[in-house]
Amino acid sequence: MKILLSISLFILSLYGQNYTYLIDEYDKVIDLEAKIITKIAKDITKNEKINLYIPDIRQIDEKVYSTKLNIVNSCKKADFIFVKYDEKNLKCKNINNKYFFTNNYKKLLNNKKYLGAFFWSKSRPNIVLIKGRLVKNNINLKKEYNKFVEDYNNEY
Repeated sequence: MKILLSISLFILSLYGQNYTYLIDEYDKVIDLEAKIITKIAKDITKNEKINLYIPDIRQIDEKVYSTKLNIVNSCKKADFIFVKYDEKNLKCKNINNKYFFTNNYKKLLNNKKYLGAFFWSKSRPNIVLIKGRLVKNNINLKKEYNKFVEDYNNEY
């Protein structure tokens, strides 16, 4: 009986990978996020090769994002900065010619360094770009972005 149980457990462990779909679900959300951020970064910078910096990047994010973009470890090396986590360790003060994006709508409204935000609301992805900030940085995007552009006063 013990042998039969041991063999059964061994066989189940071989197929155990098939039941990790709940763990992999997080990867799917990050993968969609990475695809969207990649497209936005490429369209804003007009460059196919993007150096992305995510302050305090987590291992799972690095794994997913690095399949689409070149992940760098500082603002100075980056073309595009996506502030996804806490901003406390962000050492990107007074850096020009960098494009900042956030995942927090309130941060976007309160800090003019951010061109836009990508965030999840009610389990759906949302993109917001500030028209005045795009104009100030001479960024012309395709018409497909028009539905994401919001016009706020005093943004120049």
